[in-house]
Amino acid sequence: MRKFLTALLMSTVASLASADDNRPLPAVVVQQVSESELKQSFRMVGRIEAAAKVDLLARVSGFLEQRMFTEGKKVVAGESLFLIEPATYEIAMQQAEAELAGARAGLKNASAQLTRNQTLRKRGAVSQSQLDLSTAERDQARASVLKAEAGLRAAQLDLDYTLVKSPIAGRIGKAHYSNGNLVGPNTGKLATVVQLDPIYVELSVSEKDMLQARRDGLVMDNPPVAPSLELSDGSTYAHPGEFNFVNPEVDTNTDTIRVRATFPNPGGVLLPGQFVHVLVQSKQPETVLSVPQSAVQKDREGFFVLTVDRDNTVELRRVRMGEQFEGRWRVQHGLLKGERVIIEGLQKARAGSVVKPVEG
Repeated sequence: MRKFLTALLMSTVASLASADDNRPLPAVVVQQVSESELKQSFRMVGRIEAAAKVDLLARVSGFLEQRMFTEGKKVVAGESLFLIEPATYEIAMQQAEAELAGARAGLKNASAQLTRNQTLRKRGAVSQSQLDLSTAERDQARASVLKAEAGLRAAQLDLDYTLVKSPIAGRIGKAHYSNGNLVGPNTGKLATVVQLDPIYVELSVSEKDMLQARRDGLVMDNPPVAPSLELSDGSTYAHPGEFNFVNPEVDTNTDTIRVRATFPNPGGVLLPGQFVHVLVQSKQPETVLSVPQSAVQKDREGFFVLTVDRDNTVELRRVRMGEQFEGRWRVQHGLLKGERVIIEGLQKARAGSVVKPVEG
């Protein structure tokens, strides 16, 4: 009886072993470690600044006679914006013209007298002292003409200053004075003109990042990175920008460096003071090894993947990963190009087991 039970048990074990041998291998989906083009990028917060901002001031005193613009509208360079009462300065200019005319008449008379005395001196009719006096009077009259011409230019300049013009193209803000107010050089700004196209975006970059950029050969004439903008509603700004300035000093309070980029702003979408997200991306892509995100797992010891060798045996491989991009992980260490990693069926595979790989 005992021999019979022993034989039955051995027969059962053999049949189970035979069943295991006939069981199909677990199927997993694999993909080769491949090269990908990666553009390095990072996001920062930036503030929009005007490329140019001008406070309009009165350079002469007088009553404000006319405001010649609509607040908040665009203005062009050289456009007339305010008129200060010009009558007083027109009279001053007329007086300067009269003084110049008188000075020129005096010069003409002194020159004629000098010519006569020079002729008489040759005949011995006048003394040398009289000739010298005529020469001095001619020179004095000539100086009076120069003084009168300068006075006329000054009067003309004051008259021109009664018309306040915009030195730049942009958008004008609120007028601080209305018609009838007495304004002058000490009354403060009349209005402000802000240039909106192009426009600047300023951001603070850590000294650590800038140090690495300088080591890599940062050249502002052709920087290796380019900025783009994400607006507050999540949309991407249509126009790309370019960096054009790096502050030569580090802010000791924040240990950062101010960097400035310029962007076209033809539609006036960007306004000074506005916060935006700046995506800084390398212009030239870098070739890196990468694997799908689904292949990468993590435990207490760090990142790992399951690889399949030529014998279809699974191996647990510790790896060091870089950044994620477009559904993939950058591989910094631990894998070689062409090696196969499991991307589906990870629950079926164990280190040391044999699987049936299917290329994904």
